[in-house]
Amino acid sequence: MPRLVGINHVAVEVGDVDEALVFLGRIFDDVRLRGRGGGMAFVDLGDQFIALESGRTQSPDRGRHIGLVVDDREETVRRARDAGAQMIGGHDFLDPWGNHWQVVDYRDIQFTKTVRILEGMGFTELEKSERALEELRAKGLAD
Repeated sequence: MPRLVGINHVAVEVGDVDEALVFLGRIFDDVRLRGRGGGMAFVDLGDQFIALESGRTQSPDRGRHIGLVVDDREETVRRARDAGAQMIGGHDFLDPWGNHWQVVDYRDIQFTKTVRILEGMGFTELEKSERALEELRAKGLAD
């Protein structure tokens, strides 16, 4: 019987892919593309990616959101605010097309990348908080 393993990518509809890349570039340093094609751009996240697709037609998101893992939540929120994002809550924002992004810090959540992937992404000093490690230990996923 098949089992869930993880998420490879999330596809996000935006009004304009180029404008979305500029918006993300105002928030994050070194936004890298995996590729482009067919009205889409693929933003690299190491072993995962975000697919940006032109053609957003829905009204702004409310409960539906994308939990974006970052290395510095406070700085990400500050930069999102400075980029003109509509802030909703302490660490959530809407992009110009109404996509709801929730910003979570890598250190504080169970989601884990391998040491090799972290090194390849330039995150050699990024470690988990004790609370996140306890949650992982409780599942038998950490020493």
